[in-house]
Amino acid sequence: MAYLLDSDVLISAKRNHYRMPVCPGFWEWILKAHLAGVVFSIKKVQDELKAMKDALADWAKRNPDFFLPPDNQVTAELASVSSWATNQQYRSEAVGEFFGSADYWLVAHAKAKGLIVVTHEVSEPNSKRRIKIPDACKALGVSWTNPFEMLEDQGARFVL
Repeated sequence: MAYLLDSDVLISAKRNHYRMPVCPGFWEWILKAHLAGVVFSIKKVQDELKAMKDALADWAKRNPDFFLPPDNQVTAELASVSSWATNQQYRSEAVGEFFGSADYWLVAHAKAKGLIVVTHEVSEPNSKRRIKIPDACKALGVSWTNPFEMLEDQGARFVL
């Protein structure tokens, strides 16, 4: 099983639980798990991170192989994600925001490659204002989890 990280997982880690100067073990684990073929993200997430112009942007620039580019399988799945999103109860602004975000590509990539999406987002199936990653995943048969479950499932330990 392999995981695909949402940008918020990395941004929240940097800002909160796993600040780079305080918990370098988290960042080392991410790269070690990546080299083992277990943890990835996508190019669209890298683009979002690089735009932040901070330590996480620098990390994203130093680790380009962590971010998978789209391929023909991924772009083919964009149609199914698009069809689902446009045929739901969401407001047109929510659909437009979703299509303009890395989330759209993340779900398509996970569907195409059979990866598990990792996000802090929680399902809001009655929302009309925002498409949440777990709702898109559920509707499209894509597995998802949160970062703490991923870390526990993978036996990650950050000890002194």
